[in-house]
Amino acid sequence: MKRRTAPVLILACLVLSCLLSAVACGKGRPELNVYTWADYINPEIVARFESEHGCRVVIDTFDSNESMYAKLKAGAAGYDVITPSSYMVSLMHAQGMLQVLDHDRLPNLAHVDRDYLAKAIDKTMDHSAPYMVVNTVIGYLESRVPDFVPSTSMFERHDLKGRMTLLNDMRETIGAGLKSLGYSINTIDERELREARDVVLRWKKNIAKFENEQYKTGLASGEFLLVQGYSGDILQIQKENPDVRLAVPREGIVISVDDLAIPMTAQEKDLAHAFINFLHEPAVAAANSNFIKYLCPNTGSYPLLGSDLRDNPAVFLSPELAAKSEILADLGAANALYVKIWDEIKAAK
Repeated sequence: MKRRTAPVLILACLVLSCLLSAVACGKGRPELNVYTWADYINPEIVARFESEHGCRVVIDTFDSNESMYAKLKAGAAGYDVITPSSYMVSLMHAQGMLQVLDHDRLPNLAHVDRDYLAKAIDKTMDHSAPYMVVNTVIGYLESRVPDFVPSTSMFERHDLKGRMTLLNDMRETIGAGLKSLGYSINTIDERELREARDVVLRWKKNIAKFENEQYKTGLASGEFLLVQGYSGDILQIQKENPDVRLAVPREGIVISVDDLAIPMTAQEKDLAHAFINFLHEPAVAAANSNFIKYLCPNTGSYPLLGSDLRDNPAVFLSPELAAKSEILADLGAANALYVKIWDEIKAAK
């Protein structure tokens, strides 16, 4: 599905941290195996957890919810903590693939933002706890895009033809088309989906490509002038190019939430609970968010966030925009409707 790749230095630091911790921990110490998105945790907090718990944290990565699910469904049993998006968590829970969380071992879940939980799929945190909130926004070069308006109608702009990108993601891009029409991103109404398809097909005539990764370097370098992307990605590249801006489309946005969950096959259940609880210590949650530029919905962490997150309306949505925005839900068998529409969009010339 996604996603988010921080600078190469982050990966190098994480690898170095894991190598050093492996030496420090030595053999015989417990090993926590985490399966997550690439470059999605601050390596310093990983090292701190290892030190405090006398363990080694081994991180493996996936590049889509679907590949992660397929691997676990096929029998991969070596993971203790995973970070799928909420809609995939819902599917995995329904199929008996996830542990029920023991809240007695998770006191820091008291810090989880109650406003977020009101919209969450797993509202009681029965089998998952939120990790990071990912807002899908518009990134653009302020000096190169005249008359910018915070709207997906920007993808209709013929003067920007060939210099824009949309996400190569079925739910995100169709979702943006649905929102432009005032429809739910989780609709299963075939007429509404066909209308959204036609909107995206109009946008497709103006974009350079559907793109999940290179849009970041392309926007930073000026190759692309306007992109659909993820809030944390855009915030990261603002450091490289101060002309980069991000905005929340006034129609509302797709919100995806990546959750912390424990697979049914986990070997280190106690350590997995300790890790989830650790990530929701307010200071740890803030250090993680400040590093990767995504928001952990932890109210205790908010005062500790940098101003680029704390004061950013693309991170903390206004009540008006929040009311128009939705979290992606698992659609079950109806997902096939989106696959059909997406195939038609991708096949169209």
